[in-house]
Amino acid sequence: MTPLQYSLLSALAVRKTADQTTLAADIALDRTTTTGALKRLAAHNYVERAVNDEDRRARLCKLTPAGAALLAKIEASARAAHRATLDNLSEREQAVFVDMMQRIVAAHSNRDSATALFD
Repeated sequence: MTPLQYSLLSALAVRKTADQTTLAADIALDRTTTTGALKRLAAHNYVERAVNDEDRRARLCKLTPAGAALLAKIEASARAAHRATLDNLSEREQAVFVDMMQRIVAAHSNRDSATALFD
């Protein structure tokens, strides 16, 4: 399980159902990378990817029972790893760091690929 795959499972747990473009925006990655990760998750039966009846080009994704079970199994470890990343910062520094990261992500949320950063 990669951090990207964990992020996708977590986003689907919150949204229940979402198209790949929405999920890409949720985790601040381009659609191509997100689609590849979703295909791998689907191959392991953690995610369903069905054609969207309203837009046949789009795929609607949702967690399978196996995906929900996996997420429940790894959630505590993932959260502990996130906390360990920030452990050496004071509470104030953690708040500032998280705020800055959220601002960076928000400022670049309209970009569809990492290559756009170098334009």
